[in-house]
Amino acid sequence: MSKPVIGISTCFEKQGHHNYHQTADKYVAAVLNTVDGLPLLIPALGDKLHREKLLETVDGLLLTGSYSNIEPHHYSEGTSVENSKYDPNRDATTLPLIPGAIDAGIPIFAVCRGFQEMNVAFGGSLHQNVHRVSGMLDHREDSSLDVEEQYEFAHPIIITKNGVLDKLTGEKEPMVNSLHWQGIDQLGKGLNLEALAPDGLIEAFSVDDAKTFALAVQWHPEWKVMETPFYQTIFETFGAACINHTQIKNG
Repeated sequence: MSKPVIGISTCFEKQGHHNYHQTADKYVAAVLNTVDGLPLLIPALGDKLHREKLLETVDGLLLTGSYSNIEPHHYSEGTSVENSKYDPNRDATTLPLIPGAIDAGIPIFAVCRGFQEMNVAFGGSLHQNVHRVSGMLDHREDSSLDVEEQYEFAHPIIITKNGVLDKLTGEKEPMVNSLHWQGIDQLGKGLNLEALAPDGLIEAFSVDDAKTFALAVQWHPEWKVMETPFYQTIFETFGAACINHTQIKNG
């Protein structure tokens, strides 16, 4: 059986004197451990990326988290907030790639920044600083803690009845981690609510009328995925959809 090719989004970063297209190893490891596929890093080339060829090649897309945020001109007329890190190369790569993948019936799993990218790609908007919005929790990680503590469970999510997540787990309010500044303000057109945080912030959504698996989550299920059954189930379901796409493509 052919192994599925999983495209993984990257960030455009400068290290020293050189530019890099890079992502965290935890995303690659999650694909290897749960999907048993071939991870293919997608360079953040913007319009220079041959999207048609890429979509012919991949059997799934994993949109990763990042230290950067989406530039606000993509979803509002607001100005950039102070001290916010942006990655216009990544925006120019992922935002047009998402609708193409949906139309082509390619499974998509979006995490954190990827979750926000999918919402923006469907016409939704974002809070640039959730912790400054009245009534919202502070969803940021504590940078003074070590990485293990930063990724500890932070709060439960309330899963929407009869949604995609509800069908994947018997847990009605599973615990998740929380490491983000931005969050959804208005949900994009054609997206279905899948889960909420205790403060009402959207934590997961799916794509209505998608031909296959198309789910986005605000937390980080790639972190210790093999030790957390809820996280593992989501990744394995994504993987099964990717394998099915491979089989269909190969006849």
